[in-house]
Amino acid sequence: MLTTTSKSVQITRNGGAEVLELVKRDVGQPGAGEILLRHHAVGLNFIDVYQRSGLYVLPLPLQLGMEGAGVVEAVGDGVTHLQTGDRVAYASNPPGSYCERRVMPATHVCKLPDNISFDTGAAMMLKGLTVQYLLKQCIPAQGLQPGDHVLFHAAAGGVGLIACQWAKALGLKLIATAGSDEKCQLTLLSGASHAINYRTQDFAARVQEITGGQGVKVVYDSVGKDTWEGSIASLRRFGLMVSFGNASGPVPPLSLAALAPKGLYVTRPSVFVYAHSRSATQAMADDLFDVVGSGKVNIHIAQRYALEQVRAAHEALEARQTTGSSILTV
Repeated sequence: MLTTTSKSVQITRNGGAEVLELVKRDVGQPGAGEILLRHHAVGLNFIDVYQRSGLYVLPLPLQLGMEGAGVVEAVGDGVTHLQTGDRVAYASNPPGSYCERRVMPATHVCKLPDNISFDTGAAMMLKGLTVQYLLKQCIPAQGLQPGDHVLFHAAAGGVGLIACQWAKALGLKLIATAGSDEKCQLTLLSGASHAINYRTQDFAARVQEITGGQGVKVVYDSVGKDTWEGSIASLRRFGLMVSFGNASGPVPPLSLAALAPKGLYVTRPSVFVYAHSRSATQAMADDLFDVVGSGKVNIHIAQRYALEQVRAAHEALEARQTTGSSILTV
């Protein structure tokens, strides 16, 4: 009989890292359109903190986690792109990757190439697909060409370090911001053209210096409240403001009149708006697999925690004590 019990991390109330509980549960068998997956590694992301705290409201009890990698143990009816024994990785809704095993929808699960490890697969899917849609699809009206400047906040994190490398591969001049000189140096080593310590420098003024007073074509901002005004000030005429997270808190109410002087565009996207179907997800994943497999993008896993250390992992992530990607090993 196939084992379907699993150690899993869940919350029954919103709050700090103390609400994370390790439990044992039976996950059952896959139904139509689903698979049973045995994880080898699980990725951590700041969205997990938002969901745990209640900033993003989801039904309780809730099992956290948006990405992982492992081996398919069973396949439900109607699943044709996967079979038992496949090595796979995914970024997917609903949450639930903080576990040994899970039954989950197969739509966003992709075969993992043999030259990419489980740890790398778990660390890169949500972050890498995010960078893929940002740099390749969520772009300004005039497009992005080699030599163009873009501003990327929190660039020493998991998403940011992938973006630094991928932007360099595309010929873009990425201006990185980070919260320490050490983190700034890490972004430069990863391909950023310039790095700004936002704790000691006025990043908007520095962006104007770097770009000769023109500003950047696009700002990619996952910080939110603390960087919003400076991000708007960093844009050039007809520039695009991409707000894709709010680590410092929600962006304040926006006055559309504030966009008028430079004809700015603003968008608030998410990865699953772009990965909206099996074919769209696979195309984005293939692009990610290609750039990682070619060596142009290296997935920097700086922190590894056992599943039982999930509280410590969340505390470090929330305190911005991490760089690159963090994973839970299962």
